Amino acid sequence: MDPTTDNAGNTGDPGTARAALEALRAEIAKAVVGQDPAVTGLVVALLCRGHVLLEGVPGVAKTLLVRALASALELDTKRVQFTPDLMPSDVTGSLVYDTRSAEFSFQPGPVFTNLLLADEINRTPPKTQSSLLEAMEERQVTVDGTPRLLPEPFLVAATQNPVEYEGTYPLPEAQLDRFLLKLTIPLPSREDEINVLTRHSEGFNPRDLHAAGLRPVAGPADLEAARAAVAKTTISPEITAYVVDICRATRESPSLTLGVSPRGATALLATARAWAWLTGRDYVTPDDVKALALPTLRHRVQLRPEAEMEGVTADSVINAILTHVPVPR
Repeated sequence: MDPTTDNAGNTGDPGTARAALEALRAEIAKAVVGQDPAVTGLVVALLCRGHVLLEGVPGVAKTLLVRALASALELDTKRVQFTPDLMPSDVTGSLVYDTRSAEFSFQPGPVFTNLLLADEINRTPPKTQSSLLEAMEERQVTVDGTPRLLPEPFLVAATQNPVEYEGTYPLPEAQLDRFLLKLTIPLPSREDEINVLTRHSEGFNPRDLHAAGLRPVAGPADLEAARAAVAKTTISPEITAYVVDICRATRESPSLTLGVSPRGATALLATARAWAWLTGRDYVTPDDVKALALPTLRHRVQLRPEAEMEGVTADSVINAILTHVPVPR
């Protein structure tokens, strides 16, 4: 096979790549109803080589969404159910003694995949949560002093339940900052829920995506071409200053004890750039920044206890900041 052509038959041309990635929404919709913003967020994360925290109540198709994305992109995916007794080696892999060769050999863990679904990540202790940090940041794991590279592309999609806190270990700010985006998965509308039930009554099986008609519409070559095109998307000095002003405003907000770090500002610039390219432009506008501000920044700020008691949310604070920070012309 030509190395510039993936199994989906795409050549890695930027124009073809954009069309293929746009087709993901329609393809994933064969299995997942009404979650276009989450699909877009996952694609943006892949383009930025970032990771995603998915937050939603049980039963809103978070797991199905990741599996459908992997199927439509022809990527390998694995799922880890995070529990209180999960050990770091259960995620990264470990050395196993081979009695036949009298040697230790490395057995890769589930982290060696393209899309890792870390289900209910806040149900495991910090020691196991931190086993993902090196993988997320360095794209490698170190076992017995030997670093081992992870496949490319690599994305961690971690889920957590926003309403159940008993027996959980909230992710510390340092680990939350490692996630490029935090996407909230809402309950479906009445029409979407009727659509879901109708599909199930007609025989839809969420465990058999092939039978649902899902097929690869893009692949690794498209992602590489898209990433190269995103890197060429123009960012004016005014847009850079706008991003900095938004992030600095979070550090001065009276409702927050923790504002957005420079890493968060870099993340917002990157996600806005990817969104601009996905929508067909080779330059970034203030609207691109506004469109990605909430998912990129909401998990990087910390509310004051008194503000939280008054019903203030991270989203409302960021929206207020977007309203007051001057927009470049």
